[in-house]
Amino acid sequence: MIVLGVILLIIGLVTGLSILWTIGIVLLVIGVILWILGSVGHAVRGRKHYW
Repeated sequence: MIVLGVILLIIGLVTGLSILWTIGIVLLVIGVILWILGSVGHAVRGRKHYW
């Protein structure tokens, strides 16, 4: 999810499409939150780690 967010950010920056920029930021933030929750041992949707 983090990688997809970064890819959408780059494509949005190059093409100038603001919707791709917005979706990329949202995916990046959600991916980072899930990564942090999984790395501290907190169960995310029934899983001990998220990857």
